[in-house]
Amino acid sequence: MKRLSVQTRYMLGMVVDATGSGMYLPLSLLYFHHVTGMPITHVGVIMTSAALLALVGNPVTGVLIDRYGARAVVVGGYVLRAAGFATYPLVDSAVPMFVVVAVVAFGDVSFSPAIQSFVAEIVQGSARDKLLAAQRSLRNAGLGAGGLIAGGALALGAGAAFQAIVVGTAVAYLAAAVLIRSIPLPLVPDGAAPTRTKRGYRLVARNRPFLRLTLLNVPTAFGYMVLSVSLPVYITQELNASDSLVGALYATNTVGIALLQIPVTRLLTRYRRTRVAALGGVVFCVAFLSFAALGLVSAETPVLIGIFAATLLFTLGELLHGATASALVASTAPEATRGRHLAVYQLSWAIPTALAPAVLTGLLQLSPTGMWLLLAVGVAGSALTLIRLEPRLPAQAVRPTAPDPEPETEEEEELGLAGPRSRQA
Repeated sequence: MKRLSVQTRYMLGMVVDATGSGMYLPLSLLYFHHVTGMPITHVGVIMTSAALLALVGNPVTGVLIDRYGARAVVVGGYVLRAAGFATYPLVDSAVPMFVVVAVVAFGDVSFSPAIQSFVAEIVQGSARDKLLAAQRSLRNAGLGAGGLIAGGALALGAGAAFQAIVVGTAVAYLAAAVLIRSIPLPLVPDGAAPTRTKRGYRLVARNRPFLRLTLLNVPTAFGYMVLSVSLPVYITQELNASDSLVGALYATNTVGIALLQIPVTRLLTRYRRTRVAALGGVVFCVAFLSFAALGLVSAETPVLIGIFAATLLFTLGELLHGATASALVASTAPEATRGRHLAVYQLSWAIPTALAPAVLTGLLQLSPTGMWLLLAVGVAGSALTLIRLEPRLPAQAVRPTAPDPEPETEEEEELGLAGPRSRQA
């Protein structure tokens, strides 16, 4: 394994992780319904409750990253999830289910801030964008492969297949942990080690540009959720499309990300990250307006064409926004408290993800058109505000090739900020 490069080992870990997740994610509700006999609605409530409880682990994750390093937290999260999945076959009622799902959820919560911190440690500059793009691409491919494996296993027989899938997921997480653990950390020159502060979250609270960047992500995070939450309901109940179309749209999005994320991001690394992420928000806005407009069309063929066109626009928005925004946030977070900063940022994803099923379906019942218009206004407002925030962000975060000016005050140095920031040509 030592002969493999750092990036190769990292991407192998992501593919193994995603394949294991892809085996289980589409079947999560069905699995516990199968093994416990509880109604799907009860299973959903328990899973949501466990996920919300796990959010309390978010600030702890930030502290652990800053104290023990991102790699240790990534590996620990994998081991925790593997342990949880290994006990899934023992679940037979509501209480044990809640406990093991909460254990896995704590591991899930730690993943995003830890993996973004780890990427920031092992690659710099535009290489960070490219690695995150490769990660998104290969993870989408792994999720799809995992889904196919699960489908094939279930075709052979549901009972044993369900148990084989959860055990296989546990093994995948352990294998990913081994691969990530094998990646050596970059050597830090003498005297260049970051200073660890005991005032971590107070520094995050004082970093107003970063907090604004976090808040700006909330409307966009809700926008990301439409593909899995509200779009299937909208196209089948409001547009009277076939149920089978849902899978085709999901495949269109997943395959598009898998095939195009790397070349698109390579092309975009020459531009400011803020502008690219904002452009992604604008494209999301156009996609949501397109979905809303389809409610005014009655002919079947134009509706079908419009659904695919709007889904392609949504996918383009993801291609522009996803990897670029992740690199922007990881680069904006000061190195000494990067774990805490990214843990706070992760809340802008975790909370909308937890609330989206209730919020989006509620809006859909009130007014389908109103839901799309509200989402469009939200992402457009975030895009515009991100452009206005650009001068307050570190120059190296906005454009990896730009030099950061020296901090003008002790407070700016402590927060990892630098002078009038990113007014590049």
